[in-house]
Formats: sequence, structure tokens, C-alpha cells
Amino acid sequence: MIRLIFLGILSGAFFSTTFILNEAMSLEGGDWVWSASLRYVFMTLFLILIILLSGGMKQLREVFHLFFSHWKFWITAGGIGFGGFYALICFAADFSPGWVIAATWQFTIVASLFIFLALGRSFPKKIWFFSSLIFLGVVLVNLSQIEDFNLGALMLGGLPVGIAAFCYPFGNQLVWEAQNGTHKKLPRIRSGVLNNVFNKVLLMTLGSFPLWICLVLITRPPPPSLSQVINTSLVALFSGVFATSIFLFARNRASNSNELAAVDATQSSEVIFALLGGLVFLGAAPPNWESVMGLVLILVGLGFFLRYQET
Repeated sequence: MIRLIFLGILSGAFFSTTFILNEAMSLEGGDWVWSASLRYVFMTLFLILIILLSGGMKQLREVFHLFFSHWKFWITAGGIGFGGFYALICFAADFSPGWVIAATWQFTIVASLFIFLALGRSFPKKIWFFSSLIFLGVVLVNLSQIEDFNLGALMLGGLPVGIAAFCYPFGNQLVWEAQNGTHKKLPRIRSGVLNNVFNKVLLMTLGSFPLWICLVLITRPPPPSLSQVINTSLVALFSGVFATSIFLFARNRASNSNELAAVDATQSSEVIFALLGGLVFLGAAPPNWESVMGLVLILVGLGFFLRYQET
């Protein structure tokens, strides 16, 4: 269990780069559709290269064969878990400051619990308490950074990210359920291809492409700048490939809904790394007492998850 939490926190460190780079692209005037879709174009290129280097053309053919064998499932899981999630995140970056997006996104910790319940999973009530501590800590950390409250920013930025907080765990859980073959309404995908996390990420990435194509055709955004292309490639590498692969690897090693909830809860560490990144790279002010209290609550919540699994 300690290893799963460590991997989840490591993925949170890589995930935290998303908010910084998306905000930079938004300030430069880059269209949110390109910020979202180009990330998955670059992810596809990176993942294909990784798979070719590690498993060769045979492994890549097996991945594409599995995709087309269950294309409806992968378009659903990838379209919601990757496409819907990130499109909403990038859309919000055009209307809201970083604190709104970072704070609201952490609702995914609690949203994951509702997803488990909807898919027939159960867990002790203590899990709600642990998740609530982490969520409260994240709220304190982010509220401490607010200087001017803006209702418009909250609605245009907070609401889309709140929906995205459900999309990401839902798509990931669909894959977990299909791989373990425990849900009657989902296909049983008992394939060794899914044991490789890079294969799994590529399958969900491919499943998101119908959404990106539709968004580009509907919105017809102006061509992206060179800076936006470079930034999206960095987001694709650090957040899309590194963070997502580590996170899904940890979820794949979880044996029950309690461990899944603990791994999902480690995403709250993104706030800690974002705060540290601001101090080191952006010269931000040091945390005040509200931030410190929030960080303490986050660590206490994660500690409860760990202790509960050991007893």
C-alpha cells in the first residue's frame, strides 16, 4: 500500500505541470481547443515510440487490434476519461485564474467515491471521512491564495472543472472494471496487452480522438502558435505520458475499492507541488497559516488511508 501511495504522489508531481503550462498558453492567447487536442496528438506519438522501443511492431499491432476489437468501449472510456476531462480543463483556463481550476479539480477525490458507488463498488464509511479531510485541506490551501473573489470566474471556470472531476475517474474506472471483468454491463477485456500501462494509455488516447476531431471541426480555431505547440508537447510528455502512466500503473495494482480510493486521493498532492513550484520558479509568497493547515490536513488524510490499510 505504501508503494501505491508513493506512486500516486509521484504522478501528482507530474500532473501539477498541467495547470502552470495551460495558464501560460491561455495568457498568450492560445485557443483552448488546440491546448487540449494537441496534447493527445503528441501523447500518441510519444506512446507509439515508447511501445516500439520496448515491445516492437508486434506489440503495437496488438494494441491497435485490441482497440478495434472493442472500439465502442475505448471511444466511450477514452472520450470521457481523457477527452471530456481535458477539454473542460482547458476551456476553464480561458475564463478562470489558476486557483479556481486547481481548487475545483480536487473534487475528483470525492467524485471518485460516487463513481465507485455507481458501478456497484462499496467501501467503509471511514473512506468518506478520509477523503473529506483531504478535500478540506485542498480547499484551505487554495482559498488562502484568493485575493479577489469573482463569481463569474467561479461559474465559467469552476463548473467545467467540477464536471471534469467526474469524467477522469469515470473513464479510468471503466477500464479497471473491464480489465477485471466484474461488471455485467461492460465487456470483459482479458488481454495481456492491458498489463502494460503504456498500452492502456495509448488505447484511451486513441479513444479520445473522435471528440478532438469534432471539436476542431465545430469551433474552427485559428492555427496554434509555435509556443503553444511546444507547451502542449511538454504537457503531453510530463502530464500525459509520465503522470498518467504512473497513476494508472498504481490503480492497476490496487486490489480493492479501498486501495483505489487511496490512490485517487493522492491526486491532492498536485496542490502541494503547485505551491512549491510557485515558490521555486515563480517567486510566489510563502504559505500563510491557512495554507499550512491545509497541507497538514492533506497529509493527515493520506496518513489515515495508509493506516487503515495496515490494520
